[in-house]
Amino acid sequence: MNDSPRWLDEKESRAWRGYQALRRDLDSTLERRLSRDSGLSAADYQLLVVLSETEGQRLRARELRNEVRWDRSRLAHQVRRMEQRGLLLRTECETDARGTMVELTPEGRRAIEDAAPLHLVAVRNYFIDLLTPEELDVLAAIAERVRAKVGDEGCDE
Repeated sequence: MNDSPRWLDEKESRAWRGYQALRRDLDSTLERRLSRDSGLSAADYQLLVVLSETEGQRLRARELRNEVRWDRSRLAHQVRRMEQRGLLLRTECETDARGTMVELTPEGRRAIEDAAPLHLVAVRNYFIDLLTPEELDVLAAIAERVRAKVGDEGCDE
């Protein structure tokens, strides 16, 4: 039995390394711009977006964790920091005392409403507007396929 890995050929290596560099550079650029323009971190923004798009602007912590695919500890620390800044509020779940609800505050709503337009300008400038509609379709299909394969491995219960 051959236990050696199947090494990447030149084309595969170029694609993989290009993707890694793209992700690193794009994330870094967008995070710097977001912080500069709004004072929000990428983690702040991610939670604010999810909650702002949810009916009632609140979710059970477990549902929020599954939505963003974070582990329990990371979410707890991030929510605590955002609660201290007045962006989120944690409350006891009305139907299950063991559960915690995470709710967007009016200050959190203002923060996402102020940040989103500027962030979208950056996303368009550094990513969306550089691609053709066909490339966007291919990229979306690739993202869906990879995410389906990866699944929830990054989330601990």
